[in-house]
Amino acid sequence: MAGKTSEYYKKNPKAKAKRLKQQKAYMQTEKGKEIRRNADRLSAKLGGSVGDGKDASHYKGSTTKGRLQKASVNRRSRLKANKSN
Repeated sequence: MAGKTSEYYKKNPKAKAKRLKQQKAYMQTEKGKEIRRNADRLSAKLGGSVGDGKDASHYKGSTTKGRLQKASVNRRSRLKANKSN
C-alpha cells in the first residue's frame, strides 16, 4: 500500500513535477552533495551495492558509521509520525 504522499503525487502530476524539480536543485547544492557523498561512502564501506534494496543507515549524529538496512525501514524512520514532539 502506498503512503498518503505517494498517492497525492500520483494524482497530481503538476505537483509531482514541481517537487522533483525542487529536489533536483537541492541535490545539486553543497549540502545535497555532501549528504549524497556521505551516503555513498558509507554504503560502499558496508558492502552495499546498487539494486540490493538496502540503504546505508547512519547512526544518529554520525556521517561515517552505520549499518545496511532495508530501504523501506530506513526511510520510514524519518517520518513525521515517528518524531516525538
